[in-house]
Amino acid sequence: MRYTTLIVSLVLLGPLAASAQPIFTDSLPKQEFAERRTRLMEKIGDGVAIIQGTTETGNAKKFRQNNQFYYLTGVEVPRAILIVDGKSKRSELFLPPRNERKERSEGPILIPGPEAVQITGIEAVEPRDRFDAALKAAASAARKAYLPFRPEVLGGASVEDPREKWEASATDPWDGGRPRETLFIDKVKAAAPALDVQDLDPLVDAMRFVKSPREIALIRESTRIGGLALMEAMRSARTGMYEYELEAIADYIFKAHNAQGIAYYALVAAGKNASYPHYHAAQTQTKDGDLVLFDYSPDYKYYASDVTRQFPINGKFSPEQRELYGIYVKLYMSLMTSIKPNLPIPTLLKEAVGKMDAAIASHTFTNPKFKEAANRFVENYRRRINPPPPAAGAPARPVRRGSIGHTVGMEVHDVYTEHGDVLVPGMVFTIEPALTIPEDRVYIRLEDVILITETGYENLSAFMPMEIDAVEKLMAEPGMFEKFVPRKGTTSAAKTP
Repeated sequence: MRYTTLIVSLVLLGPLAASAQPIFTDSLPKQEFAERRTRLMEKIGDGVAIIQGTTETGNAKKFRQNNQFYYLTGVEVPRAILIVDGKSKRSELFLPPRNERKERSEGPILIPGPEAVQITGIEAVEPRDRFDAALKAAASAARKAYLPFRPEVLGGASVEDPREKWEASATDPWDGGRPRETLFIDKVKAAAPALDVQDLDPLVDAMRFVKSPREIALIRESTRIGGLALMEAMRSARTGMYEYELEAIADYIFKAHNAQGIAYYALVAAGKNASYPHYHAAQTQTKDGDLVLFDYSPDYKYYASDVTRQFPINGKFSPEQRELYGIYVKLYMSLMTSIKPNLPIPTLLKEAVGKMDAAIASHTFTNPKFKEAANRFVENYRRRINPPPPAAGAPARPVRRGSIGHTVGMEVHDVYTEHGDVLVPGMVFTIEPALTIPEDRVYIRLEDVILITETGYENLSAFMPMEIDAVEKLMAEPGMFEKFVPRKGTTSAAKTP
């Protein structure tokens, strides 16, 4: 009787145990990854694409795959390698062998075999030690081989972050280390000299630039979580709180909504700290009258967001803050409401500047510095309508589509293409213009996530308050902070009524 009960219990618990440690992503269905590989095959023709996944973390942090490899596979296994063959229209995935000791400690992961083929939708999933033979077979005739040339991007980063590290290491006389990606390219060339190695990144970037409906849903959820975190920080804000206390509120909200990490380090800047656009020390104690810039978003199932709001720590804008912040919002909305699909950015900016000029003309300024700052803000955009030609002998540079902001996707500063300056449906980007008085270290900035649609645009972060009255109304609501952190000194003191 006991034996039978034990068998039945194990059978019933089996599916639960498996679901507790998924061995393939639940972010997107395997069909979406297969469609991406098919599109890549169309781009490479008779060539072959070869890409490696990232390594083990080397610490006790959760594993996260690099973006280019994940985009094509959804596979979250260290040291995986993928071959996409444009001639045979097949893909092969190579995985390390099963590590039973590690499985007993951490749970199962994907291993080579027929089951992995069914789970991933990849035509062949082989042991990693067969990659060398597969590479040489692919190189039996001269053909192009596409490999990533730039550094891999993991969570909490955009490509400029590892690239900066690359360059610093290369020029450091006490380092001089070569990037993993460069070593891989050299090894592929040595093992298969007949291959004509080309850069894979532009091909995949062109695919990543326009988001699919499922990708948009993930960015929407990342934005929602980021907005909930930001709004809870606003509710909980009290004069005397430290910047890190506000940051901690967002960290809790991110985790409570199953974010796998952060899209970038928290930019929580009180008072004059906001004049450093990427300030992130978070050690300053707020004081009465401070405006707090809050720019922080999660990494949710491999997709980022990027939202910013600015609010008075005591819950009420001062008269001067109302004047400066008020004109900023008018200028900001002049830009946002001019966004249209399939419209050249200079044309968009011409319309926006006209609205900005009208906003300044109708605004009452009591401080001449504020008017100078507003005019300087508008002139920055006016110059972009007809940018000066490059200097004689200088190389012509392509216009970046996100030139009114930056693209958002798997990276917070996501990939872009160089096919013009038109906003296309499916593109996701942010606007984040700053109004500054540099000599006084005054800095005002908001940021919203914009999706270009067939008929216009959608502000994915529109649910977050922006207008002065809406900000103050939200900040008057009770927050979660005082529930978890006892009041000490001036921390968590009551808001100004």
